[in-house]
Amino acid sequence: MTIIGARPQFIKASVVSKALRNQGVKEILVNTGQHYDDNMAKIFFEEMGIPRPDYNLGVGSGTHAAQTSASLVGIENIILDEKPDALIVYGDTNATIAGALAASKLHLKLIHIEAGLRSYNRQMPEEINRIVTDVLSDLLFVPTQIAVDNLKKEGIVNGVHIVGDVMVDALMEYTEVAETKSDILDRLAIEKKSYVLLTIHRPSNADNNERIAKILEQVAASKLPVIFPVHPRSRKSAESLIEKVSDHVRLIDPVGYLDMMLLEKYAKMIVTDSGGVQKEAYLHKTPCLTVRGETEWLETVRDGWNYLVGDNLEDISQLMAQFPEPKAWHSHYGDGHAAERIVKILMS
Repeated sequence: MTIIGARPQFIKASVVSKALRNQGVKEILVNTGQHYDDNMAKIFFEEMGIPRPDYNLGVGSGTHAAQTSASLVGIENIILDEKPDALIVYGDTNATIAGALAASKLHLKLIHIEAGLRSYNRQMPEEINRIVTDVLSDLLFVPTQIAVDNLKKEGIVNGVHIVGDVMVDALMEYTEVAETKSDILDRLAIEKKSYVLLTIHRPSNADNNERIAKILEQVAASKLPVIFPVHPRSRKSAESLIEKVSDHVRLIDPVGYLDMMLLEKYAKMIVTDSGGVQKEAYLHKTPCLTVRGETEWLETVRDGWNYLVGDNLEDISQLMAQFPEPKAWHSHYGDGHAAERIVKILMS
């Protein structure tokens, strides 16, 4: 049984589910519905050929307690009905921790894909979800050696496997598809490497009007068009602030995975607070500024493709004007065959 609930998990499941089913594994797919907007969920299933979920819990938005508890109750009921052999969770969302708790309480084998990531900032709900899920997991599939080292520091050494990152599998497969199927650049009338891509959704940024205004002001200082696919969390604030800042910033609705791949690949620069977008920027070799004080993807910073802005928001315009030449680029996150490795280990 596989638990998904947010867009990054849809992407990861698209490649792992395919690999599982190719080996004849019966998979029960459960979508908790944490990302409930059609533009944010349905389009991903359609574009990526993700199997139709067997269950949709329809959890929707709410507090962390509300999302987690509703998911936990729903997942537990499905486990009791379906009696799966094992349960797969991805990453660090409330769907992840709910699945982990349900599996462990019912003595079901727990598999964590994208285990071992740490920001070492426990103010982030995702950090708590990661730590607890890793402690409860029987098999931990990690993307990098840094993730192995993180787990070792916490005494977790059994069941840990370096397989690479399934996001690389998806990015390699679907960027090629996007090149032929997506017309997002034409629709937005923008040229390659002549715009900035902005994504902001974390509460520390999205719920603070002063910070969002400053971020928008700094990004707009480049005079390049700024494309801002607006997360529902940010929309209200952004719409009220945008006119006061600059006519260079264009709000657009959330986009599908194929459109996002092209927007990331052909941006001159990305400004984000998303963990996944930081890594995708690195994979696309697009310079990135991260509006956070820490990152789970240390390799992107060490190689000079990603700079952590933190609270020094005035650094955004300076780094956009003069981004230092990256030091190197390495295939830290694997070769695009992580899903195959995961399934091979599961089958054995």
